[in-house]
Amino acid sequence: MITKTLADFTAALSYDKLTPVSIDMAKKCMLDWLGVSIRGSQEQPAKIIRQTILHSEAEQATVFDGSQGKASVFDAAFCNGSASHTLDFDDLHNPSIIHLATVVVPGVFAVAEAEHKSGKQMIAAVCAGYEAGGRIGESVIPESYFFWHTTGTAGTFGAAAAAANLLQLSSEQTLMCYGSAGTQAAGLWEFLKEGAMSKALHAGKSSYAGVLSAYLSRNGFTAASSILEGEKGFCRAMVQEPHWDRLTDGLDSAHLRIDENSFKPYACCKHAHAAIYAAQVLKQEHSLQAEDIAEVRLYVNDITDYLINNPQPQNPYGCKFSIQYCVSAMLGFGAVGIEQFAQDIIYDGKVRGLMAKTKVIRDAAIEKIHQEDASKLASKVEIVCNDGTVYELQVDYPKGDPDNPVTWDEAKAKFMHLAVPVYGQQQAGNLCRLIENLEECEDFAQGLAQCWKEG
Repeated sequence: MITKTLADFTAALSYDKLTPVSIDMAKKCMLDWLGVSIRGSQEQPAKIIRQTILHSEAEQATVFDGSQGKASVFDAAFCNGSASHTLDFDDLHNPSIIHLATVVVPGVFAVAEAEHKSGKQMIAAVCAGYEAGGRIGESVIPESYFFWHTTGTAGTFGAAAAAANLLQLSSEQTLMCYGSAGTQAAGLWEFLKEGAMSKALHAGKSSYAGVLSAYLSRNGFTAASSILEGEKGFCRAMVQEPHWDRLTDGLDSAHLRIDENSFKPYACCKHAHAAIYAAQVLKQEHSLQAEDIAEVRLYVNDITDYLINNPQPQNPYGCKFSIQYCVSAMLGFGAVGIEQFAQDIIYDGKVRGLMAKTKVIRDAAIEKIHQEDASKLASKVEIVCNDGTVYELQVDYPKGDPDNPVTWDEAKAKFMHLAVPVYGQQQAGNLCRLIENLEECEDFAQGLAQCWKEG
């Protein structure tokens, strides 16, 4: 049974089985997630979700919105998961196209605080969640991606596997946890046409569903034992021909899916990052100014074309899913951070002028790269100058991918940039050090309490 094989593996995964690479990546994933969740908590979608669901008097786990307030373990996972997906600054596992931190880490933080788990247990749980979510996502990608947001669908399994591992559920309980998670999996792409808020809901709901599934299973709740491979199970519901081999082939703690994870230097859809990075390099190498440019050609794969080929986005979130805006922002502003998606910035005349000169070209050669290696979300950029000079660059691995990695210094700098405006220098620094040295923490609840006390 496929589901049982994967559930057995994630249930048995422990800190002492992890490689130094996986441990390091798990901590980077948690630090990156915490930063984007803290800053994302200030965005309107996250505020609406908190206002809507935080009515419980339970104070089990921290909601990272700057208030040090607490909620039930379920609601904390929901709120923090949603907040971490509002900026589109969160990590991505390229082969599965899942923002795994937004669904895996919120539940791990909430459960670890409520249940007084150690840092080593948290690290192992994050690795288990990334393994399940990444593998299940790969089994239905790219075919399901036209309709289904994989973070909301396969990501639910990642959240469930992590929570089950942290609660130390048995293999059989973990199998039931998978079943409950799979029946709650959802998330449709239709919202992108309007730049609506649904993406944050997908992450929060997936994290909530994963934690709920784990606690239900611990209390004896039963579910489908073949939720992945069953006739009416998840994989066949997503695609006609699932990639079954991705689910269990090569299960080995010596090389985990988390080792392949990518981080974002730009606050927008990951499918735009290769083109943005190419534009950044060309701009810097050739001292390009907006007024020098006559035309920009972006050669992209099929997913990038149908997902973010949006020549006239009408709001900040729509701009995050417009490759034309993102590349033009880099060429015009020299940066694509949170600030470049502010409401009073997105209609900048220089950037809109560049967008009008930008062509998106669905390219067979670029698509072939992705078909042959799903970890490569490649793009090629050609910039034609007014004097006829043409500069071009193809990028297979933009900054943040494992082959072009983020250092710990870069990870900490991003975290502090995001967290300091919400928590201040002292408390943000305390949180950063807690995560960087997480394996030394014996009780996460006490570790967090010390962060606030020293602030």
